Amino acid sequence: MSDSPAPAGDALFRHRAFVAFWFARIASGFGFQMLSVAVGWQIYAITGRALDLGLIGLAQFIPSVLLALPAGHVADQFERRRIVLLGQLVEFVAIALLAGLTLTGGVHEATILALVFVIGVAKAFEFPAMQSMLPALVPAPILPRAMAMSASAGQAAMIMGPALGGFLYVAGPGVVYVVAGTLYLVAAGLMAWLRYERTPPRREPATLKTVFAGVHFIRRRPDVLGVISLDLFAVLLGGATALLPIFARDILHTGPWGLGLLRAAPAVGALLMSLWLARHTLQRRVGMTMFASVAGFGVATLVFAVSTTLWLSLAALFALGAFDMVSMVIRGALVQLDTPDDMRGRVSAVNAIFINTSNQLGEFESGMLAAWVGAVPATLIGGLGTLVVVALWMAWFPSLRRREQLQEPA
Repeated sequence: MSDSPAPAGDALFRHRAFVAFWFARIASGFGFQMLSVAVGWQIYAITGRALDLGLIGLAQFIPSVLLALPAGHVADQFERRRIVLLGQLVEFVAIALLAGLTLTGGVHEATILALVFVIGVAKAFEFPAMQSMLPALVPAPILPRAMAMSASAGQAAMIMGPALGGFLYVAGPGVVYVVAGTLYLVAAGLMAWLRYERTPPRREPATLKTVFAGVHFIRRRPDVLGVISLDLFAVLLGGATALLPIFARDILHTGPWGLGLLRAAPAVGALLMSLWLARHTLQRRVGMTMFASVAGFGVATLVFAVSTTLWLSLAALFALGAFDMVSMVIRGALVQLDTPDDMRGRVSAVNAIFINTSNQLGEFESGMLAAWVGAVPATLIGGLGTLVVVALWMAWFPSLRRREQLQEPA
């Protein structure tokens, strides 16, 4: 990686389309994080059942997996900006309905879950379209920095959005929904204003072959298959964050404030690293840099597992988030640059399935393993497993290990 700032002429914010995209991502990211806090608090206040909190996640997970491949096909057949815009408008309408029903006292558990499901459907179509838009907004040489800057918007929303949502919830969930809906409306306005040049896609009928074309493409490209599968197995094994309440109470002997710090530490590390990557260009040995970052993620997981002091645990989680951000930017840029524009939606959709599945199953695996052998051994196994995966993938994907640049010469 370069350790010097990029030339001023390549400044990301000289590209107006990227500026609109970035601010839209900030607005929708904050809106979604505030929405998540309000929905969880409100539905638990209505029912008092922990199971219903799980149903909120299920209502979002089902459409994200079942609709991913059709959504990818749609992203490759229609203008992606309009798909994102439509998705954000649907989400705005759903949030506006939540606000109206809450403020008038007509909200029920089933209504909340139904509207969360609608938001999940909209996000399922929005995600691959938004991911595959980015290469059209900036020149290819600065795409990695654009991805890092885009990720910084998401990390900032993850850190500050829940706190802002919790603060506003004091005035009632309806207020949170009004603010979140307004932010989505701002995001949609920016997306409507955004303009970029793209050749109209050649329309293809939706057949099994075209819908699954992304899967077939990934199988034929070893580097793309390598980075996507590495992400799946590394996240699947490295799900220590799901066990944070156990570590906070039983090992670090801290209270809710300590748990809050532990939850924030990975996001803070990721945010600061994303800002650094947005200023510096990934220039050489990107394959080994990616593998080293995933290995660093595994080592940080091991340090967290054996730590018995809060400050060391926070440092390990901070490093974990920073290493994960380096790996994520390289993986994301490599997939986008190795994929033709007319396939990016479908490949992004397959990637979304891997990401959603690994996150959900990773938390499940960590919880089940912790129930069987304890939280510390489960986390140690996860960290060691991540290192084993890195070693295996370096052997199985030699071209990825030897990869020098994100964009291979023509």
